[in-house]
Amino acid sequence: MELLIITAVQSFEKDVKKLLKENGVKVYSHMDVTGFKDLSDEAQNANWFASDSGEHRSALFYAFVEEAFVDKVLKAIEVLNSTQETSSYVHAAVLNIKKSV
Repeated sequence: MELLIITAVQSFEKDVKKLLKENGVKVYSHMDVTGFKDLSDEAQNANWFASDSGEHRSALFYAFVEEAFVDKVLKAIEVLNSTQETSSYVHAAVLNIKKSV
């Protein structure tokens, strides 16, 4: 069993839900979160959002997933990211679960 954690900006929420379903992850948790990026070192004119807040509406997904599905999900995320025309991508991490109750 693995713990799959996925983060993305809010605009990718539907894509991630579809991706999970298509790759065998039927049960997962989702929550809206605020992502932060420290923009203090960037010039104001280089900042796409023209703001120094660095806050972004984001989505967090997590699921306990059988190993057989992990590689499928990660590959699907790579494909999704390769088709995006934005500087924001879907990010994923996998943690090994040694014990659970």
